[in-house]
Amino acid sequence: MQDNFKPGSAPAAASPVETRHPPASALSDEIVRWQKSHGRNTLPWQNTRDPYRVWLSEIMLQQTQVVTVLGYYERFLKRFAQVSDLACAAPDEVMALWSGLGYYSRARNLHQCAKDVMAQHGGLFPRSAEQLQTLPGIGRSTAAAIASLCFGERVAILDGNVKRVLTRVLGFSGDLSQSTSEKALWKQATDLLPRDDLVHAMPRYTQGMMDLGATVCTSRQPQCLLCPVSALCRARAQGDPEKYPVKTRKLKRTAQALSLLWAQKPDGSVWLEKRAETGIWSGLYCLPVFEGEEELMSRLDETLDVRIAALPSFVHVLTHKDLLLTPWVLNLGADQPVPAALVCEARPAAWFGPAQWPALGLPAPVRKLLAANSPGLADSGKAV
Repeated sequence: MQDNFKPGSAPAAASPVETRHPPASALSDEIVRWQKSHGRNTLPWQNTRDPYRVWLSEIMLQQTQVVTVLGYYERFLKRFAQVSDLACAAPDEVMALWSGLGYYSRARNLHQCAKDVMAQHGGLFPRSAEQLQTLPGIGRSTAAAIASLCFGERVAILDGNVKRVLTRVLGFSGDLSQSTSEKALWKQATDLLPRDDLVHAMPRYTQGMMDLGATVCTSRQPQCLLCPVSALCRARAQGDPEKYPVKTRKLKRTAQALSLLWAQKPDGSVWLEKRAETGIWSGLYCLPVFEGEEELMSRLDETLDVRIAALPSFVHVLTHKDLLLTPWVLNLGADQPVPAALVCEARPAAWFGPAQWPALGLPAPVRKLLAANSPGLADSGKAV
């Protein structure tokens, strides 16, 4: 990594472009100045130093776009205005409000973190990144974001957007799938931080780096002409900013076909079971899931007088997996139980009426499916 720019030192190479790289203060000053006039300054979690609101937004924004988070953030704050409100909430209520946002371990950690803040810190978030990292669901970058945005601590964040900006500005060619390169970039990110007036500069700088990566220094077709640090950027000077960041190990996408049993009664009640705490849709209420049609049919008692019908299959896209979901509708009489072979003792289950299931934590595709419930499918089904 000899070509990496080190603030305050002479560049390794002697090309005219590289010798124009300024010290760290030039980069941070430009970012702070740009954020004031061109950065994002109207998002609901900005213009506040309330660590509860900043923490909530940071957790929601992990692996999730701003446009998706906006509605969830508003609904969460409407129900849980303070960390104490969230700490006292029932787990199912938290999961219900999170339903559809994905990465459900974030919601469980969010709830536990609120409890720990109340029990261990008297309802006040710790003021340092080091202490914040001891709380559930708060990693190094998230802790730094909270500490810098709320308390002006001089600590670096390194989320995906910031990694992209820094590796391009520095011409950082280290493979970020390797821990040594990741550590080296953390060090460079820290070296580049503002050194003066941290209470004001750090929130602007941290927000500016995130804004720059999200709106200008994008993964594809970066808008270099609008970038406040384009004159300092080695990637632009090299003519190929999109080759950064370098990360050779990539997760392969997979696909999986699942069958969903949609058992319902004439009054619109549906049979839902609570998923295990590990695996897909962990901890959520869900229609019973089977590894395809064959497993589902093998579990049905052919002596039962029930009819089951398949709805059109659809694809639900996760980050690294495509789910091909096929709902099977099983219409039961008012007093007819769910076939015993379909009940899993390891997972609590019950009937939930139309006024009850919307308040549960449900996977997004299941919630959409139930919301579009069209009764009267029994006549079109096949007997089993």
